[in-house]
Amino acid sequence: MTNSASGQPPLIRARGLTKTFGDRTAVAGIDFEVRDGEFFGFLGPNGAGKTTTMRMIAGVSPRTAGELEILGRDPDRDGSLIRAQIGVVHQQETLDMELSVRENLLIFGRFFGMPRPAIAARADELLELFQLADRAKDQVEPLSGGMKRRLSIARSLIASPRILMLDEPTTGLDPQARHLLWDALQRLKRGGTTIVLTTHYMDEAEQLCDRLVVMDEAKIVAEGSPRQLIEQHASREVLELRFPGGTENLDAAVLEGIGDRYERLAERVIIGCENGEAAHARALEHGLSPESWLVRRSSLEDVFLRLTGRSLDE
Repeated sequence: MTNSASGQPPLIRARGLTKTFGDRTAVAGIDFEVRDGEFFGFLGPNGAGKTTTMRMIAGVSPRTAGELEILGRDPDRDGSLIRAQIGVVHQQETLDMELSVRENLLIFGRFFGMPRPAIAARADELLELFQLADRAKDQVEPLSGGMKRRLSIARSLIASPRILMLDEPTTGLDPQARHLLWDALQRLKRGGTTIVLTTHYMDEAEQLCDRLVVMDEAKIVAEGSPRQLIEQHASREVLELRFPGGTENLDAAVLEGIGDRYERLAERVIIGCENGEAAHARALEHGLSPESWLVRRSSLEDVFLRLTGRSLDE
């Protein structure tokens, strides 16, 4: 099967991909394709099967059933050849804390048998890309969490892999560090690198991904670009009504008709609508008295809520 947009075969292709651990099914027969040069995401809560899928793609966890092809090869037969062309960044840092920033890149490059001048040139290029050039001689240990994460990604790119795989890359980072990392990844993608990301942050998937799949309970429940998913599964705007005392006593009949649909969470009622201000006026007419209210545009969080009946951070 080829990528209909370019006529080129996908870099990653899965059909009925399944992974079980004893009686537990971690990935339940999923289908997806990753195209050359795109930023592809797996969005879902912890335990949805995202990381297990990434481990199968990276060739470190064999599939139980189904088809999986990476760079035209079967990872069961050609795992080492595939791994040589994939850069993987896990959630846990594996940097050598006793070495300098630049030394971490230089030593990693030697694992790939690269000539020393080529390693040095590539290291300097990556330090510039990830805004670490001024810290090149510093030891890793005192760096901030955001700098360490950027260095981990830079190190994974030392041998110019065809595919970069990032598992929850911004977990634990502050907002400024997240945005610095996003900027570096977007510049990397513009340079032609294919990037595969797992995340449970809706704004991250919306900002970065060309296409994504939404995973829940080991299955893919939706696929498309962020814009397509929002258009298909959410209203134009959302009205959030907050009730700190809880929403369990709110009468369903009162909530009906305020907007196109509603979801009741512990302290919030999420109402999908075309006009949030008008929906708020109807809510007041229906006798609701929220402590606070907010109108915003629909997001991937609303897509997930619509598809699963719960928010992504539950």
